[in-house]
Amino acid sequence: METIQVRALAASKAKGKLEPFEFSLGSLGADQVDIKVQCCGICHSDLTMLNNDFGFTQYPFVPGHEAVGVITAKGDHVPKLEVGQTVGLGWFSGSCMACSNCLAGDHNHCTSVEQTIVGRHGAFATHVRCHWVWATPIPQSIDRHSAGPLFCGGITVFNPIIQHDISPLARVGVIGIGGLGHLALQFLRHWGCEVYAFTSSDSKREEAVRLGAHQVINSRREDELSKIRGALDMILVTVNVSLNWAAYFDCLATKGILHFVGLIPEPVPVMPFTLILGQKSVSGTPLGSPLNTRRMLEFCARHKIAPVIETFPMSRANEALEHLEAGKARYRIVLENDLK
Repeated sequence: METIQVRALAASKAKGKLEPFEFSLGSLGADQVDIKVQCCGICHSDLTMLNNDFGFTQYPFVPGHEAVGVITAKGDHVPKLEVGQTVGLGWFSGSCMACSNCLAGDHNHCTSVEQTIVGRHGAFATHVRCHWVWATPIPQSIDRHSAGPLFCGGITVFNPIIQHDISPLARVGVIGIGGLGHLALQFLRHWGCEVYAFTSSDSKREEAVRLGAHQVINSRREDELSKIRGALDMILVTVNVSLNWAAYFDCLATKGILHFVGLIPEPVPVMPFTLILGQKSVSGTPLGSPLNTRRMLEFCARHKIAPVIETFPMSRANEALEHLEAGKARYRIVLENDLK
């Protein structure tokens, strides 16, 4: 089988500009597929990796882990998937299939999980490669151009609903009405929950309601927070900034959960008594398994859930990243592949 010469955009150093870059994918593994990238969402983690904020970025660095495209080649041991099929690829691109986590269906917790933009090249490129189990077929009723962000932002906020067995009768709050939060509001509303949106800006109140919130709480107003003291079964934290966590613990009901999917840069202070009184807990999840990703797509197709996106040509990825870094994205950016 011929190797593919990939045209991509890569940075040669931390905080560097993306420039044209070519590389070979090498021989295709028996359990792998090659995907011709049509669109790729931009996640804040792409920017974090580009800037080496995690401290382990390898250069040249090709971002991109919200890819949608068509399978152009598959290995000899790939079942179910066919050449020409439209699939999506998110943060994870490979797992061992043999550890206890993989065998339990928790491939996202694999002890040797491969990450699409860590130690390898991502999808700001003409092609991207992955293990077949992470290439998720996209239902025909889902728009291909807006599907990319579902494979990172979407599954990140859908997975906690599954993991915590959230009831349709639950009251759930969402902190942060951005790239993750705007999807969480839609998921929870269609799940049947009573949905509360926390925001520090009254300007987002109307849009939060349109996206699915039953109530919008201004997190800077003590009187609004006091009205829901002890009311919420789960609060989903999608932001990456430190907040007054004690105030949010007060909003949790008995057995309530403060659940993190945002990468808060500091420890979250909590006294054991706060958890013991009311049997409250703190938790977090990393994206989701291939099965839950498929479940999410089925749920989106059934309820016509989609990210709110802005589009840029992939050749203008630097401009798109600046738009994201400036906080102007509403709510996810998708790059349409025009690399030649």
